[in-house]
Amino acid sequence: MANCHDLFLGYQEDICIGKSKKDRMVASKEALRKRIRKWFKDNHSDYEPKFFIQGSHKMKSGIRTKEDICDLDDGIYFFREPDVTATTLQSWVWDAVNGYTATTPEHRKKCIRSIFAGDYEVDHPVYYKIDGQDYRIAVKDNGFEDSDPKAMVEWFNGKKDKDGKLILHVMYLKGWCDERRHKMPSGLAMTILAANAKDRIVLNDRDDITLRDILKEIKKELDRDFKCIVPAVPKDDLFAGYDETRKNNFLGALKEFIDDADAALREENQLTASKLWKKHLGSRFPEGKDEKQQNNSRVAAAVAAGAVRSNPWANE
Repeated sequence: MANCHDLFLGYQEDICIGKSKKDRMVASKEALRKRIRKWFKDNHSDYEPKFFIQGSHKMKSGIRTKEDICDLDDGIYFFREPDVTATTLQSWVWDAVNGYTATTPEHRKKCIRSIFAGDYEVDHPVYYKIDGQDYRIAVKDNGFEDSDPKAMVEWFNGKKDKDGKLILHVMYLKGWCDERRHKMPSGLAMTILAANAKDRIVLNDRDDITLRDILKEIKKELDRDFKCIVPAVPKDDLFAGYDETRKNNFLGALKEFIDDADAALREENQLTASKLWKKHLGSRFPEGKDEKQQNNSRVAAAVAAGAVRSNPWANE
């Protein structure tokens, strides 16, 4: 049974955000913060912006897309109740960042996006918070809604294992969705699904076995109840808007991935096994050696069936 663990680590290195790009993103984030602070001081001094990095950048699970694009979410917080609409508050942020990049910023539903063409994007969701109430996010043409991205980060941090395997497997799943496209779930949805699934399996030393087990656990739960509940305010269902076609496309893609993952784990030749993984993870997944591999009986047992959590130390 071919061991593709090292190939997965090579894949992770290829989809992760490299240091030079990460440094550019952080520099742009700081420059945009300075620009936003100045704009509000000059134009609406009674609004003082505070900032908090959130999302995949904060959780260290961000990836580069096939087009070598990645993003950074830098939340803007006002600790006062706005006396303007949510759309107006977003528009002020748009005014503040407009002109910093050659590409005109996008005023999206829940953020203002600055586009660094062919490289990365910086998103600015806008929130306000007053004592005794939850954080509220500005939603274009729809007012303010309860939302707590900080609580989401704290939830994920509580799920992480000491070896960082959850982060790796979130990245693998995001890479799969990026490769397949066709309205696959968001990175946030895959993060939640993976974190919940991880709690119900035994993490294996081999990433190929663990990924197969996580995929199976995700499908098992979605077959039971097709939902993906955000574990923080607003605790909404990320799959609530899926019609039957989109739902079935995702479940079908999930089944195909599981079938090929099972086949890859049974395969003795590493090259053949790697090609089964490449079908779903794309050209950035490396090809293995054209040779047979042998495994001990313990590994063979783990390959034969997904390992359900039964040992008390598995979540350490």
